[in-house]
Amino acid sequence: MNSNFTYIHSSPQISDENKKYPALFLLHGMGSNENDLVGLVSNLKEKCHIFSIRGPISQPPGYAFFTIEGLGKPHRAVFDQVVQDLQSFIKEITNNHSIDSNKLFLLGFSQGAILTQSLALVMGDKIKGIVALSGYIPSFVKDEYAHQPVNKLNAFISHGEFDNMLPFEWGTASRDYFLEKGASVTFKNYPVSHGVAPENQRDLVTFLDELLLK
Repeated sequence: MNSNFTYIHSSPQISDENKKYPALFLLHGMGSNENDLVGLVSNLKEKCHIFSIRGPISQPPGYAFFTIEGLGKPHRAVFDQVVQDLQSFIKEITNNHSIDSNKLFLLGFSQGAILTQSLALVMGDKIKGIVALSGYIPSFVKDEYAHQPVNKLNAFISHGEFDNMLPFEWGTASRDYFLEKGASVTFKNYPVSHGVAPENQRDLVTFLDELLLK
């Protein structure tokens, strides 16, 4: 398979050749890499395909998915391109593996959470569930992107109460936005800054585990 992205892939070790499995796509934050989020969902590796994607832009000590012109303001052209490329990647991956196309999930932290929420809006019911950790929805995504219905979407959105990089209020705004769109939303806040608390990990794994069985 030819891809614009570097990624790592795990699949259930004990699998049925005639069965299609859910797929979970992981999107890391700025300055990190494709290894960053895998540990969060290690308990799920025998239940689904997991694809952890590296951002295409060098951002020492790691990588980024897009560049920014200021707080809460991605460079539009760069952001538009990576949203398009990720949609193509997800489609190609789904067609080339034993994946149940009705059970596609996205999980992202920070930049990855921003993209996870944006992709949910443009892909609609192609995505069964998202986990968005400490992110937001860019204003141009809300106002200018063509949205698909998300009334069947299951969203887990969380944010640190003391986030010193992306304000906590941006997390609650995402919650309210998806609720207004008709999605099923689980919102959690934790007494941390810009990171993932152990309680957050347990909650998101429980959320995904329940959906994987449906």
